[in-house]
Amino acid sequence: MGKLGWTLALLFAVLVGYIWYEPAFDPESLRGARVVVTGCSTGIGEQMAYHYARLGARVLITARREARLKEVVAKMKDLGAQEAIYVAGDIISGPPCICPGGLDYLVLNHLGTSHKSKKAFLWDGDMEFLHDHVMINYYSYIRLASLALPLLHKTNGSLVVVGSVAGKIGHPFSAFYAATKFGLDGFFTSLRQELTFQMSKDIKPSPPSDCAMAIIKGGATRQREIYYPWRDAWFVTKLRPLVPDLLDYMTRSIYPPLKEKSPLFTVDEH
Repeated sequence: MGKLGWTLALLFAVLVGYIWYEPAFDPESLRGARVVVTGCSTGIGEQMAYHYARLGARVLITARREARLKEVVAKMKDLGAQEAIYVAGDIISGPPCICPGGLDYLVLNHLGTSHKSKKAFLWDGDMEFLHDHVMINYYSYIRLASLALPLLHKTNGSLVVVGSVAGKIGHPFSAFYAATKFGLDGFFTSLRQELTFQMSKDIKPSPPSDCAMAIIKGGATRQREIYYPWRDAWFVTKLRPLVPDLLDYMTRSIYPPLKEKSPLFTVDEH
């Protein structure tokens, strides 16, 4: 194997190691942690609540069904939760389910239910149905995250958003669901960038007329997707799933330094 072969093999090994690398997890780091988990009456949310309980966290769970939440809280206490309480109600306009004494983790996991007779169906133009899902699966996530950010900033806490492959790849018969999940991925990816923003350079915009023509050509030739400018857009789109942290850093590097913080990140020191 020549020098080029060894170089490629080394780069491949580094890439594989980066993709499969997982930071060490210390279970004790969650003992006594103040955690809020939404959508805990069943499924993944319920199981997360039990895991946090076993790890000795102080957990507040939310969902619509109060009777079911009582059952989950009872089991959490049996499993060793330092504290387990619930808030039942409307996740959209109800009172914020945020611990007044502080917050270390906010886990957004809730999901809107369908009033249709089946979970998967062809999009039929039902705008009222779409509106309901956008409010629950998109708007409420942003609302709760915005309320929690000042608290998480004080404790150097974590915001956890449970996504879906439907937010990465469009599937048939779930257009309404994919729309909200793609929206969440875009919003929280951008928010992550804002939270970790560092010094950077100026950005040079692409000529609008050239971009417009690229779109026109793509439409005329029925291309699946258009990347413009191709060298930049295609590269970052395809590379992001492999090295997301590197691409996030590269994305931040093209923007000018922040001159002020969002009001959400302003902490009252008194």
